[in-house]
Amino acid sequence: MRTVQARRRVITAVAGAAALVTAFGAGVLVAADGTDVATPPRAHTTPLQLVNADLTTGASCDDLLDSYIQRAIDLVGPWGWGMGGDVMYATGDAELSTGKVEAASPPTTRVTNSETGTNVQEAGVDEPDVVKTDGEHVYRIDDDELTTYDATGDEVTELASLDLDGIADAEILLVGDQVVAFGASLPRREGDTRMVVLDVSDPAAPMVTGAWAYDATLVTTRQNGDVLRLVLSNGLPELDFVTPDGDLGEQSAQRKNEELVRASTLDDWLPHAVEVTDDDTVDPASGELVADCGEVAVPSDDEAALGTMTVVGLDPSQSADRTVASVATEAQTTYFSTDRMYLATSAGWGWCCQSTDLRIFPPEGQLPDGTTQLYAFALDGAATEYVASGEVDGMIRDRWAMDSADGVLRLALGATQATGNFNSIVTLREDDGELDEVGRLDGLGPNEDIKSVRWFDELAILVTFRQVDPLYAVDLTDVEEPASLGVLKIPGYSEYLHPLGSDRMIGIGQAGDLSGSITGAQAALFDVTDLTDPRRLDTVEYPRYSQAGAAIDPRQFTWLPDQRMALTVVSKGWQGRTGWVSVLRLADGRMDDELVPVEYGEEIEQVRLVPLPSGKVVLVTGDGVSFLDL
Repeated sequence: MRTVQARRRVITAVAGAAALVTAFGAGVLVAADGTDVATPPRAHTTPLQLVNADLTTGASCDDLLDSYIQRAIDLVGPWGWGMGGDVMYATGDAELSTGKVEAASPPTTRVTNSETGTNVQEAGVDEPDVVKTDGEHVYRIDDDELTTYDATGDEVTELASLDLDGIADAEILLVGDQVVAFGASLPRREGDTRMVVLDVSDPAAPMVTGAWAYDATLVTTRQNGDVLRLVLSNGLPELDFVTPDGDLGEQSAQRKNEELVRASTLDDWLPHAVEVTDDDTVDPASGELVADCGEVAVPSDDEAALGTMTVVGLDPSQSADRTVASVATEAQTTYFSTDRMYLATSAGWGWCCQSTDLRIFPPEGQLPDGTTQLYAFALDGAATEYVASGEVDGMIRDRWAMDSADGVLRLALGATQATGNFNSIVTLREDDGELDEVGRLDGLGPNEDIKSVRWFDELAILVTFRQVDPLYAVDLTDVEEPASLGVLKIPGYSEYLHPLGSDRMIGIGQAGDLSGSITGAQAALFDVTDLTDPRRLDTVEYPRYSQAGAAIDPRQFTWLPDQRMALTVVSKGWQGRTGWVSVLRLADGRMDDELVPVEYGEEIEQVRLVPLPSGKVVLVTGDGVSFLDL
């Protein structure tokens, strides 16, 4: 049976770790169409280590299945999954706490692109993209076609092109001389994922060395050193539910649907994987379960969101080992640092809402229910170890609202009915298996939504918006007493923030007037030398009704520190729209802008600006790959 996103909840993923194998080895299964397909041997895995009572493991596969069924019975109704519910409304206002301090302003840090050319959230944690570079060669994936280029000459020269059968909408990571592509599996079916590994030791002759299919939704991938981690999500199973009709009443439909849930098996709840050999249409559900029963942790709280998050850790240089970690719950947000992975459940709006991405926005005038559940995992090589869990009042907007520094988890939280109608900065520490809240600053941006967050060594910059853009500087030098240093209120808002050194920051977002009306995309330069008095030094306003690409996808922003130059993508219009590269040259607290038209239409989302060690910048558009004339 197939799995789908549950109607009741937004199902994203939990993360974990495992190791990619260049060959899964022996074993043969017969697919539904009669095709012989190789299946991976059981992985060598480290026993799941649980350090507190928030997660448990079943004594047997029967116990694990029973835990799924008992929690699922409460979620099924006469029409299948989901039974409706009321939406709560928030009332009351919050008082803003300024909490200014006399301590010296904490320093900011410098952030640049990853070694493979992608603008990432965390230094040392690479993220997938449609283009990667090793400094001399460029690797670009366009749907299912990988093209390699030589970027050492005066022009970018195409070397080779290779169609990757059975994958669509792919993105890639680069590990040494191997490209790993991740995307939807073809023939396209909801929730299937395909991974293809290529040897690019000779960029003029890329060669596929392996391909695998999963019957799970790929939420994201991350790269720590040579280890890749796939975050996979399985929602509630798609069972053959009945619905009330002229012959079947609601109570009878309810009973029949409950019987279907009780008759479900672990094959319905857990992900499968199969190595793709000659037949690229193999059904991944015909493969082997990715995790053993003893590798699936179950939340002890019966109210925890139901689903399965599986983390597969891969190292292309290894041919035998991989690790798996699964949790029988769902997570709204996944955040990676260099040594930790955190899963955060959604505080949710009951039954009212769903989301198609990782950014969740409440309906006007409504607040989500209350608390966010948190799970912390230590990352060591390809291994993933559960180390702590906890909960916090408030809602995490997206992964950019999370950060880890010096053993402290730092969160920017939006309003829920467990707090007030304001935003907060919260700090937590791991202590004997618990994530304990140690510091909290409430009252930021009353009646406003979080638009962007950027974390520094001992500093958080938080932007909220309703009519004007309050930019808050929060001192995290003492994690037990976060303190608001200063507030800057200006029209419009920044949706993406990027540090430019120790005293400058650029914000990409929307220009606006004092009434709260949005007029078009904007770049703003901020001086954060004195954090008790942050200042906006200069702005560049783009054409009316334009959009800033970095506000939606930060990979469309590139900072060139040696040239003191920022590059970002701007577009205007919806059909047949124009896309520019905005070249922002910074000097003496000012930004000089040059708009360079580069693309039109839907392919604007694919535009990338990849810096090379030579100082050149590679421009990727729908038409090809070239150097950007600076």
